[in-house]
Amino acid sequence: MSASLPKARPLDHLVLPVSSLELSRARYEKLGFTVAPDARHPFGTENACVFFSDGTYLEPLAIAQREDCEAAALKGNEFIARDQAFRFRQGEEGFSALVLGTSDATADRKQFQKSGILAGKNLKFSRSFKDAKGKEQEASFELCFAADRRAPDAFFFTCERVKMPSFDRKFLTSHENGVIGLKEVAASEPNPSDFQYLLQDVLNQRDINAHSFGIELAALNGNVAVYNKAGMKAWFNADVPTHFRGLRFRAFVLAVDDIVQTRKFLRRRKVGFSELASGRIVVDHEPGQGCIIAFDQG
Repeated sequence: MSASLPKARPLDHLVLPVSSLELSRARYEKLGFTVAPDARHPFGTENACVFFSDGTYLEPLAIAQREDCEAAALKGNEFIARDQAFRFRQGEEGFSALVLGTSDATADRKQFQKSGILAGKNLKFSRSFKDAKGKEQEASFELCFAADRRAPDAFFFTCERVKMPSFDRKFLTSHENGVIGLKEVAASEPNPSDFQYLLQDVLNQRDINAHSFGIELAALNGNVAVYNKAGMKAWFNADVPTHFRGLRFRAFVLAVDDIVQTRKFLRRRKVGFSELASGRIVVDHEPGQGCIIAFDQG
């Protein structure tokens, strides 16, 4: 663990492996999300992102060209190598990575190395973005990876937005279901405190809230929780196995501006959901979705 840390890192986005972008787009649009145009990475994957007004987003990720992915993994591309490993172990659907924002991925590399959680080389790449009129601009990123060998199906990375397009993306951040941003990321593990130090270093956050359901840490703009079996049942009405060890991302919570209207919208769309005593709406995993999605009052 580092001797001293700056302010907590912000949640940036979530990586959600899916079998196809077509399937994912159909599912997320049914749930009331505005989905961005398909975009291709230079190393064989593609995404169709869902952007929020708080600056966070979801990244449904599919394989566009398998041969390119395999070649990239052989060359040391950590992003692709871990995506391939996740799909091999868990299938084509899931929630594989939590991404934090950063202004200096090079400095993150030094910190992660000192903490013993560095995973592979930093990845620098560029890709094009399209605006509402189809105009393309280039965006560039640098990623720094962190992982724990005890949790082969979950990894983290920081994302430095080195160069971003100048066009307005407001048309992509308005959603019929009323979602305004990312509120919480939820993982499971029979003994959550075993991953306390990993999360503290990844999030740059020392403070931890430990309770009978698990542990919680505050990122700069949201909550990161690891729940035991009882916690997943209480907060997501989800049953998770207790005989497998290792951190696994299971769900995320989205903030909405009016939970009553969100409930009405989902009913009109004939989307199945459960409602907890707290008022939280939980939508179980369906193909194209990646994992459990919960909606909460913002």
